[in-house]
Amino acid sequence: MSDMALSPQARSRFFVGRHPSVLIFLACLALFTLAVTLMSEAMGAGMVSTSFVKTLGKTLCLCLVALAMDLVWGYCGILSLGHMAFFGLGGYAIGMWLMYARTELIVIESLAAAPLPPTPEEVRDGIATQIFGVVGASEFPPVWVVAHSLPLQLAAVVLVPGLIALVFGWLAFRSRVTGVYLSILTQAMTLALSLYLFQNDSGLRGNNGLSGLQNLPGLDDVSQDWVSLWFFWGSALALGLGYLLCIWIVSGKFGSVIRAIRDDEARVRFLGYPVEAYKLFIFTVTAVIAGIAGALYYPQAGIINPAEIAPIASIYLAVWVAIGGRGRLYGAVIGAAFVSLLSTWCTGGQAPDIDLGFYTIQWVDWWTVLLGLSFVAVTLFAPKGIGGLVDLVLERRSPDRHGADLGPDPGALREKEADA
Repeated sequence: MSDMALSPQARSRFFVGRHPSVLIFLACLALFTLAVTLMSEAMGAGMVSTSFVKTLGKTLCLCLVALAMDLVWGYCGILSLGHMAFFGLGGYAIGMWLMYARTELIVIESLAAAPLPPTPEEVRDGIATQIFGVVGASEFPPVWVVAHSLPLQLAAVVLVPGLIALVFGWLAFRSRVTGVYLSILTQAMTLALSLYLFQNDSGLRGNNGLSGLQNLPGLDDVSQDWVSLWFFWGSALALGLGYLLCIWIVSGKFGSVIRAIRDDEARVRFLGYPVEAYKLFIFTVTAVIAGIAGALYYPQAGIINPAEIAPIASIYLAVWVAIGGRGRLYGAVIGAAFVSLLSTWCTGGQAPDIDLGFYTIQWVDWWTVLLGLSFVAVTLFAPKGIGGLVDLVLERRSPDRHGADLGPDPGALREKEADA
């Protein structure tokens, strides 16, 4: 019986049955979210500080963008060194509204004591002066035309990264740029965007970036422990939905086609599949996922500047996925969480220094060296990454076909040949 002949409930059970990792992942995520919630300061326990709740929420966002990276690289074979640019664009999109709305409240309050009520133009001029005075400007750039509208800025979180990825991908894929050349192009795109945003006339405050994003407009009476918990819940929900979306994309015929593109693009094109269309879809969808992750990350970080979009950030993202296990969605999540939390521990001064007598290793300075060595070691000795350890625990093996035919012709590609 085909999938189409089944009821929606039956198809859902069939999907979960083929992908048991979905239930395991969602159950672990739910238990983790519940545990952090109960131990947070907002709930009165105080076992997990508010700052660490924010760290965990940001880590979940990084896990979400790692999922996007694994989908485009691990499954489709496109090593993009520009997805953290989409991550940053999502943060800028939501940060513009947060800064505008927050500054609007401050300006209205300061003008309340004036003899005459302020006009909308006076309020808008006051907001512009407050935001852009740091770069010597007092007017809103065109890019801020809809910054006052939360729905439109939320739409920009999705549309801006998606449209840029769509245009870039269409130009690159139709020219059949592949391999390292495509990686260089994505890195060049990221570098160009970063350098542009560093300029004061970019309209996004140049090197100063956007700040004060942790303060939600109109919620001054709500303490930061609750705000951090809300964002933590939103990050966990986004990660769970993102995992479901990625599993759905890589399953079935579509998933088989993108894996085939990764393994032998020329043969897939010869078979008549529109390779460029598949690659463009994956590239655009993962850019949107990265934008959403960034929109959740930066209100928890409180600030965003062009340095966050620098090419090195996208290189770090590829390292996370490689360490976690490329081509395994749960591996990407594990890698991002592990490296992110370890980085926080090492660079936050919590890791103890190692005194060698002739030299003292300070992890604040040596963390990036350790990360680079880990990437080399994983590439050489454990290409499956941390996710490979999960495979060993679960004892994943090839299906036992008992020598059955694996092809359309008798004797085609039997089990021993497939394992060779």
